[in-house]
Amino acid sequence: MRLEIDATVRRGTFTLQVQTTIDTPACGVFGPSGAGKSTLLALVAGLVRPQAGRVVLDGVVFDDVASAIHVPPHRRRLGVVFQHGHLLPHLSVESNLRYGERLVPDAGRRVSFDEVVRLIEIGDLLTRVPRTLSGGQRQRVALGRALLCSPRLLLMDEPLAALDRGLKRQILPYLRRVRDTFAMPILHVSHDLPELLHVCDELLLVADGRSLAQGPLGRIAGDPGLLPLLHDAGMVNVLRGTVLAHADGMTSIALEGGSTAFGPRREEAAGSRVELLLRPDDVALALRPVDGISLQNQIPGTVLRVTAASDRVLVTVDIGQEVLVEVSGRTVAQLGLQAGREVCILFKAMALSGRA
Repeated sequence: MRLEIDATVRRGTFTLQVQTTIDTPACGVFGPSGAGKSTLLALVAGLVRPQAGRVVLDGVVFDDVASAIHVPPHRRRLGVVFQHGHLLPHLSVESNLRYGERLVPDAGRRVSFDEVVRLIEIGDLLTRVPRTLSGGQRQRVALGRALLCSPRLLLMDEPLAALDRGLKRQILPYLRRVRDTFAMPILHVSHDLPELLHVCDELLLVADGRSLAQGPLGRIAGDPGLLPLLHDAGMVNVLRGTVLAHADGMTSIALEGGSTAFGPRREEAAGSRVELLLRPDDVALALRPVDGISLQNQIPGTVLRVTAASDRVLVTVDIGQEVLVEVSGRTVAQLGLQAGREVCILFKAMALSGRA
């Protein structure tokens, strides 16, 4: 995917002015409430028209104000999943799904009905109507309907905002399966940073109608001016690895980069790929391994950068993958933390929470 946006949208007293190019398979758009995230998604979807500029997806011009080009939403071939699903209440689940499928000519279909039903596990819901579904089930059906449009790009506007934490944990694995199974580009809007990190490879930070930063979390976190926004959004590390074994109520995981970590016992079998969440403020730093301590994880690494903003200091450590560690300015001074310094990151096994 290559999405090029250089456009201005005015809605009442609010102005969105964004210039960016997104060429990653899954990009998360985040920022505070009222930042312009949903307006940006509506711009790409064609639901609002820019007053100036252009929107181009993979060489196809959707909007070009100077050339009086505006492709209407139904001709953009984009799939959209909104916060509340917006299913057709008088149709069954199967009919809602078929509605999306009918919008695409046979020659343009990239995914099959049976494949989608199997992937998001809704085979037992097909005869039911929306009012009988739970919130999580409705969102899965809405996702399936969007997929059956065989979209060029899947747009997701706060799709999990109305769900409680338990339902979010149920839905997030399906979003990752969609990305991995169909290789379908995703633009996912949310104010919940951990949610985005479950699905997206890259982030676009929007505030006050402007794009402030773009890239992996580690790169964005290197800007001191953005640390308060990241902290408020729920900044978290994503550690990738492979399950090694289960013993003594814990699971050992071979992390990318060569280290081994221990976390709460998981359901996945040995050899399964996993991704785990670790909060920066759940990690401590030491200059060398520490004996006689209950912390199960002590992993060597090298400091890449130290980013300070008021009372917050974020240390980025390379352990074969980047880990963000939140410490005090006093810790930085006491340990002499600077780029190139060899350290150990330390954290409890229970701090390593699982994700699908």
